[in-house]
Amino acid sequence: MAGLLKKTTGLTGLAVSDSPHEEPDVKKLEDQLQGGQIEEVIRQAENELSLAKKMLQWKPWEPLVEEPPANQWKWPI
Repeated sequence: MAGLLKKTTGLTGLAVSDSPHEEPDVKKLEDQLQGGQIEEVIRQAENELSLAKKMLQWKPWEPLVEEPPANQWKWPI
């Protein structure tokens, strides 16, 4: 892709992606995804991948090591 398509995302800490996708019309892609700016979509995908890797380590599907307190999930406390 030749150069950046926009100067800023307008979001603090979120830089413009220099290669967001192979599709030349990034605005059209953003409209199709309906997830905000393409940089936000990329950040979200990276966060989800990171969480998936952590879930493999945490193994939340396995039984608890010990039983939770009887009223742990009761609301209000």
